[in-house]
Amino acid sequence: MAHHAAKDDLRVSNLFNFSSHIALVTGGATGLGEMAAQAFVQNGAHVIIASRKESELKLTSDRLNKLGPGKCEYIIADLKDKDGCVKLAQEVKKRVDRLTVLVNNTGATWGDDYYNFPEHAWDKLMALNVKSIFYMTVELEPLLLKGANADTPSRVINIASMAGIQTIDVTTGEGGGLSQPGHGTFSYGPAKAACIHLTKLQASKLAPKNIMVNVICPGVFPSRMTNYGLDKFMDTLVAGQPTGRIGKPSDFGGLVLFLSSAGSAHMTGNAIEFDGGSTLSGHRGKRGQAESKI
Repeated sequence: MAHHAAKDDLRVSNLFNFSSHIALVTGGATGLGEMAAQAFVQNGAHVIIASRKESELKLTSDRLNKLGPGKCEYIIADLKDKDGCVKLAQEVKKRVDRLTVLVNNTGATWGDDYYNFPEHAWDKLMALNVKSIFYMTVELEPLLLKGANADTPSRVINIASMAGIQTIDVTTGEGGGLSQPGHGTFSYGPAKAACIHLTKLQASKLAPKNIMVNVICPGVFPSRMTNYGLDKFMDTLVAGQPTGRIGKPSDFGGLVLFLSSAGSAHMTGNAIEFDGGSTLSGHRGKRGQAESKI
């Protein structure tokens, strides 16, 4: 195949143009979802955010619409079961006739005593962190297929966690972490590991239909999920970061944009470890050392 770079437009303005994107971000009112939604809106895309609380959805939509130049609208949804996923997909289909990006960011965590760990903390986390991703992607496939081809595939971006890869739980007491010894997020890591595996199954199934599926595995970022820990244990958390800082909106927004862009059209099934090198390096600074850097 004689295809030479000379024929291609490799300018950033072409590779990273989001003006014709229509994205749905679940869990889009706060935390990582809000960072993703803002990145899309600030680059001219049409974004729909969905979560349970209308007050938060409205606040974020209003803020993003003031920023522009894209636009943000919202749908109230609870993805705790298949029915909730189907209802959200039906509402999305009423509002738009295609989707270029689905960001499956809805999730939850739960910390408790290993020997008295509640069964509902397994059921809730498997439902929100795994099952909702499956059903949202299935239900929205018709919209993702619209206009997708090998050069401009649609994207599904699942949000897992480094907790789905590593076995050291930053929230457990043993690690000098965020809660008393014996307590931990025992259903969270396994649910996020399942999310990573589901991503790979989706990627292989949907690539022939020109839907690329990748998963982001964030380390510590500011969000409601980490608020308690960040308030109380920032120096401990940062001590594990060779960079001396935790993740920030530009880190997450930039990666979501890349995974949605023409520049990543040939990528699928990737689990991207996104933690500033803390897991890879095993870095552990002295507690308190890092405080000056935050």
